[in-house]
Amino acid sequence: MHTPHTPPGPRRSAKLSRLAPERTLRRLELAVTRRLDGLLHGEHLGLLPGPGTELAEARLYQPGEDDVRHMDWAVTARTTSPHVRDLIADHELETWALVDLTPSMDYGTAALPKRDLAVAALAAVGFLTVRLGDRTGAYLMHPDGLRRWPARTGKAAMYALLQDILDAPLQPTPHTNTPRPDLADGIASLARGQTRRGLRVVIADFLDLPPTPTAPPPWERPLRRLATRHQVLAIEIIDPRELDLPHVGLVHMADPETGAVHEIALNRKVAAAYAEAAAAHRAANHAALRRCGVHHLQLRTDRDWIADIARFALRQRRVAGRGAPAGRTTATGARP
Repeated sequence: MHTPHTPPGPRRSAKLSRLAPERTLRRLELAVTRRLDGLLHGEHLGLLPGPGTELAEARLYQPGEDDVRHMDWAVTARTTSPHVRDLIADHELETWALVDLTPSMDYGTAALPKRDLAVAALAAVGFLTVRLGDRTGAYLMHPDGLRRWPARTGKAAMYALLQDILDAPLQPTPHTNTPRPDLADGIASLARGQTRRGLRVVIADFLDLPPTPTAPPPWERPLRRLATRHQVLAIEIIDPRELDLPHVGLVHMADPETGAVHEIALNRKVAAAYAEAAAAHRAANHAALRRCGVHHLQLRTDRDWIADIARFALRQRRVAGRGAPAGRTTATGARP
């Protein structure tokens, strides 16, 4: 896993300025998330709440020096000596994103490819979470493995990360026998590598198929473990041609992940069966994300992604105000 070096200043191409319009995102930030009520329930986790919130080691109580409110009564009872629990001060929110950049994300038949929409989604998350001292990092899932972009503060570092994703060359279609990166492995690597509590964002198309139609998706278990410690937002990137196909007759279709080519007659019956299978797959993904208790946002390449994110964040704020748990929200953030 490679760790790139951040350039000294922000790099912003015309394409990045179009995908991440700073003026528009700033208006979105001011209108929706003066505090992170949209994505986190309340203030930043551990943002200056006194000495800290992350538990550290227990040690003997020092009369006159330690605060009795920090007494660890469980350790005190076991040892029969008064102990206090130290706290680690958390002064900023740390956001880590896992971005799927495998060949299936290079696909797109509408306004933009799925990879560009993933960049736009990451830009929106960055603008909605970056405050003074907050840090954002990423794990980039390329066909040849994971690349870790270290967490850094400021919008200059965020723009450098976004530009690095855009500058990454499109990978050639791998041979069928070439091992492919797995979303479940990427989520597990994110959980192992970043244990400090914070916001975790998974941006992918979630096209990984389970071993059997009735089995849960392979990424469900690691995502559920990730959600036990962190606030998690799953952003599902969708292209309309992944949901239904036109009736155009005989075509050759290639799997971007494996390179396998199939000749298919796209008649009305085949198109109907495809649409049914695609809808079932998306429903299974949605059910799995609900079971994991994570927030779920769908972005489509043929829709206004800024409007979709704004609606999602506003609905999440209303749900948070009613005290609804994350697992009780729908794909758009509203109650079922």
